[in-house]
Amino acid sequence: MLAAWAQTHARSGAAAPTSPSPSPTPAGPRPAPAGASVVNPRVELHIAGRGVITLELDAERAPKTVENFLAYVRDGHYDGTIFHRVIDGFMIQGGGFGPGMKQKPTRAPIENEAANGLKNERYTIAMARTQAPHSATAQFFINVADNDFLNHTAPTLQGWGYAVFGRVVQGEAVVDGIRTVRTGRRGFHDDVPLEDVVITKAVVVTP
Repeated sequence: MLAAWAQTHARSGAAAPTSPSPSPTPAGPRPAPAGASVVNPRVELHIAGRGVITLELDAERAPKTVENFLAYVRDGHYDGTIFHRVIDGFMIQGGGFGPGMKQKPTRAPIENEAANGLKNERYTIAMARTQAPHSATAQFFINVADNDFLNHTAPTLQGWGYAVFGRVVQGEAVVDGIRTVRTGRRGFHDDVPLEDVVITKAVVVTP
């Protein structure tokens, strides 16, 4: 399902990143207590035959989103998944499907933290979702351009935007290599890499 506002504003006709979700009710871990020291964790995405993408997550400005992402990492959810949607000049999306476009089960969706002030700039990571603002679960995308039209503008269906929760700090060349792969249609899905781009494992590392 494509977000209608994104279809209107996306450059080159690219629709906003989407992700199926099992429930419209936001859920998820709570942020750290006020005054608590927040350390930004790092996660490595090991990409088969390509190298490693290192992400630094903003646990202070996107606490619920970061904790949700880390929970999926620690559970091994992302191991063996693929980047299933790649649009050069826009973003690369993954986290929800295995090879052959086999969808993985997820937990309940989380609150959309797109109003945190973080922008959908090149090499940032954000959560994919359906048209419903609070529907993100496990799928994420890495921006490969400055995508201002994905930013939060208002707490409305059209204005919620997509929650950024970190950025690539190492492995930009790996991201750039993925964004230029050949893509096509597979089943009901467009922009699918013709050769699987596999995340062999995702691991939490110290900053």
